[in-house]
Amino acid sequence: MDKKPSMLACGLLEDNGRALFLVSTNKEKKERFLLPYDFVMPGEDPVSRIVEAFRLQTGIDAQAHEIKFEGKYNSGSRKRKLWVPAMAFRMTAKNARAIPSKAFSGFKWVPLDEIASLRLAREAEWLRGVS
Repeated sequence: MDKKPSMLACGLLEDNGRALFLVSTNKEKKERFLLPYDFVMPGEDPVSRIVEAFRLQTGIDAQAHEIKFEGKYNSGSRKRKLWVPAMAFRMTAKNARAIPSKAFSGFKWVPLDEIASLRLAREAEWLRGVS
């Protein structure tokens, strides 16, 4: 990332107490879970960014609504921390049939009370601090 983002925007699509998570598999075949996300640069609209990223990453045409969760994301490194706001927008869609992009190995519907027990990707670790 050349420029520093002003925030991390995530999309939270819920269905009967479950949330849609994308699955990323590393070289060791370990799965990591994350919400559809995008980095928002200064001057950009976070709502339009997450709507577009959500469509590209999940194949679902969704609308963004209010902010469901807020936290802080370290967009720097472990040594040089750069904290930016992280927000999960509540998403709704008429059709929630996910077709993840090739960047992800799949998707999973996870009960909201089990999010803290997941092996989260770096872009989703901030969710551990929200309730």
